[in-house]
Amino acid sequence: MKIVVLDGFTLNPGDLTWKRLEKIGDLKVYDRTPADLILERICDADIIYTNKTPLTKETLEKVPGVKFIGVLATGYNVVDTAAAKELGIIVTNIPTYGTTAVAQFTFALLLEICHHVGEHSMEVRLGAWSKCKDFCFWNYPLVELANKTMGIIGYGRIGQAVAKIANALGMKVLVNDRNDCSKYITGDVKQVELDTLFAESDVISLHCPLFDSTKGIINKTNISKMKDGVMIVNTSRGPLINEEDLVEALNSGKVAGAAVDVLSAEPAKADNPLITAKNCIVTPHIAWAPKEARERLLNIAVDNLEEFIKGKPVNVVNP
Repeated sequence: MKIVVLDGFTLNPGDLTWKRLEKIGDLKVYDRTPADLILERICDADIIYTNKTPLTKETLEKVPGVKFIGVLATGYNVVDTAAAKELGIIVTNIPTYGTTAVAQFTFALLLEICHHVGEHSMEVRLGAWSKCKDFCFWNYPLVELANKTMGIIGYGRIGQAVAKIANALGMKVLVNDRNDCSKYITGDVKQVELDTLFAESDVISLHCPLFDSTKGIINKTNISKMKDGVMIVNTSRGPLINEEDLVEALNSGKVAGAAVDVLSAEPAKADNPLITAKNCIVTPHIAWAPKEARERLLNIAVDNLEEFIKGKPVNVVNP
């Protein structure tokens, strides 16, 4: 059995091990695979793992030996799953590995908006505190989250974990999901219509999948429904935000601050307007990446393959 990992570097830059996969078959791991080498590298594969390397219908039709594709992520839009199903190829994803990591990072971003810890630390290093006439100083407004309202769009596992942390900080939580999520409501959490969430939230955090219905959900029209001074956090998918509209709202002050770990195109284009927007924090898609989370991801990826070999596939996205 030949197993090919097309882009393994971001998952395992050297601090994890591929040994479990090596025990299953003949393993070849590529750090990255450019588009012109995809077919060459999988032409005789039985098993393919991919994170962000696309597998199109045209490609899949040329690799008749492939029976299993493991996506090394939760999102699986890099694979033409319909074509895979037609060809008898099982496609699996990793649905649960990063819940706590992403929830934690969501608040790392939000707290940075509220306190600008990194920038104040840098000012101290540059000598600003030593030159200060007072015992303290701050260069940005400092924000307390207690008694404020967080609006969470997307109330799956990550959204629920974020809600628990928000409640622990004394925040009220409003949630909106395309499905009825009432059975998951606990604590000071209320399920509301999207317009209500926009109107009443002091903080809006995105945790929904990217669908046609959610693409650009943060746009000029919806921003106009929000409170003046709202804060927006996105650790989900970049295209959920119309970036030009958010930049306009940031620069006008309608949105007091935004923090995004994802952009519409990744890696970031040098001219992406959010990078230079007022009061905007941009991090390089790292919410998922603590070693503990990546280790869980890799173990689930191998579990998926082992269950497939047993004839009992799990986490299948094209049943």
